[in-house]
Amino acid sequence: MLCGVLNFATKNVVMMVELLRGKIGRCNMLSIGKWSVGFFLGLIMFISSAQAEQPFDITYCGSGDLTILTKSKELTVASVDAKGITISNHENNAFHNCTWHGIGFMLIKDGERTWTSYAKFMDPDGSLLIVETTMDSFKFLRGTGKWEGITGGGKGWLITKGKPITHGTIQNCRRVKGTFELPKKASEK
Repeated sequence: MLCGVLNFATKNVVMMVELLRGKIGRCNMLSIGKWSVGFFLGLIMFISSAQAEQPFDITYCGSGDLTILTKSKELTVASVDAKGITISNHENNAFHNCTWHGIGFMLIKDGERTWTSYAKFMDPDGSLLIVETTMDSFKFLRGTGKWEGITGGGKGWLITKGKPITHGTIQNCRRVKGTFELPKKASEK
């Protein structure tokens, strides 16, 4: 989109220079006006969308209790109740130092693994985020405080997993990269 806006701006400047040099007649003035209006509307839309969607890149680490309902070669069903903290890897520090509590459910059937979890992230000022993780996807479901109305998500992956410190526990870190968007406040509209 940025290339399109820049290309559009270049054409607009060239047309204005030609008009000033007298190479474009009066009948083309309307077309220049349309180009100008279109250019500025496009630029405004580009800037507003660029400000609205923001990137995030976090690492979240935690420890939890693993409960195995059943375990066999054909079928394993388990749940995890875990807690931890996040570190932002992005310069905007989105979601830095959030603590979290999550519950997850794992199913391994005939070697195929599926995973769904739900977590509550709390940032240092007490605002909350509710997220859903399904295998490698991360989706914002709800926010409170400064995160109210949040949408977006991203992709995540396991970056490290340690040997359980005690039986029936897990310890790991995951990384998630994506984007989020917050609604504009009434004063910004």
